[in-house]
Amino acid sequence: MKKLSLMEVLEGIEDTRRDRSVMYPLHEILIIMLLAVICGATSYAKVEMFGKSKQEWLSKFLKLEYGIPDACTFRNVIKEIDTKKLHELFCEWMKSVVTELTGVIAIDGKTARRTKDASKRPLHVVSAFSYECGLVMGQLACEEKSNEITAIPKLLEMLDINGCIITIDAIGTQKDIAKKIISKNANYILVVKENQKSLYNDIKLYIDDIRKDADVISSESYHKTVEKGHGRIESRICVISEEINWLHKKEEWAGIQGIGAIYCQIEENGKKSKQNHYFIYSCKGLSAKEILKHKRSHWSIENNLHWVLDMAFREDESRARKDNSAENFNVLRQIALNILKSEKSFKGSITDKQFKCLLDSRYLDKIVNKWVCS
Repeated sequence: MKKLSLMEVLEGIEDTRRDRSVMYPLHEILIIMLLAVICGATSYAKVEMFGKSKQEWLSKFLKLEYGIPDACTFRNVIKEIDTKKLHELFCEWMKSVVTELTGVIAIDGKTARRTKDASKRPLHVVSAFSYECGLVMGQLACEEKSNEITAIPKLLEMLDINGCIITIDAIGTQKDIAKKIISKNANYILVVKENQKSLYNDIKLYIDDIRKDADVISSESYHKTVEKGHGRIESRICVISEEINWLHKKEEWAGIQGIGAIYCQIEENGKKSKQNHYFIYSCKGLSAKEILKHKRSHWSIENNLHWVLDMAFREDESRARKDNSAENFNVLRQIALNILKSEKSFKGSITDKQFKCLLDSRYLDKIVNKWVCS
């Protein structure tokens, strides 16, 4: 599949604006907003400031027939864009960027807390994050965390996940979601908690019982890791089993091949805490060591995606909330994050790269030439 430029992608969004007194081209408005976000802009006022300070530079690849829009225009445009279409275009663009998707795809949700107002709930976005390439492959918004159950199948339908392993927290451990994953020639590792009470109790009783068996401990169905650092000791034991003929109603879970648990213990400042994670999986023949690695890949989404969106892009502080503005601004942040992560010529954090983009037009030229115009 030919790599698509962002200019091509954004030109594909239908312009539904009613006010045509001054018609700033829609793709130009979105490109300016995206580049402003890449440079660290966190509000419409800052997007306007970026555009006006960089107008001469922007005119090298944008016509800017009417100049740079003001903050109100940016706000009015972003709130009216068809969010469904923008999500679809984002997924199509990522398919052209990452042509061979492999490994773990972690699906998880995040709430942008300040997007709440008196009439609507805060924006909650479910993202599909590729651990192998460190990029967001797609996302969909839903009203609140409980609505992830309906959002996840729609997101999976938009993605090309053939051969990948999908990891989801307990809210996504649903029979229909397992069936959707298997139907797309992918595998899953799904957390089981007490929202699936019968399944949870069956797995807990069985795995807790075999975890101390000498034959299990000496096999590939058992793996233990211990990590020490910064006054903290973390130990993890992963135990799995593919002997599940006894499992009640297992035929209701498409593709299920095994069950397992990860027993975590953290010791810090003389205090110990324990957590146990139970799960089902469809990837037959994996060892406990491999399963533990895949599970830890899922947990990294907190640091590699959610934390970065909050710390570098200040997502939790965003007050964009009118109509579709919160959701559409979120898509622009995700695109900006993918671009900055993929730009390897400068070694630095995401915030370092944002600052360099703001200061160094040659570096910003490189990003535009690679991702926006080519």
